[in-house]
Amino acid sequence: MLEDLSRCEKVVGAKQVKRALNSGRAKRVFMALDADPRLLQPLVQQAVRQQVPLEQASSMRALGEACGIAVGAAIAALV
Repeated sequence: MLEDLSRCEKVVGAKQVKRALNSGRAKRVFMALDADPRLLQPLVQQAVRQQVPLEQASSMRALGEACGIAVGAAIAALV
């Protein structure tokens, strides 16, 4: 699951994930369980509407590390 983020092309962050979903490039969306639900809700709803698989990460820190960034990430997507 999260290992795919280190090997594949990805986008990180709400704005980038929204762009990937809008353009139809998102293949799988990863969300952190401790992220702000108000931030995630519209993106999760859009992913569900587009039938993009959703995965959960235990924390923003774990998701950020899986993406190879030094800070936490609320949401990311494989493209």
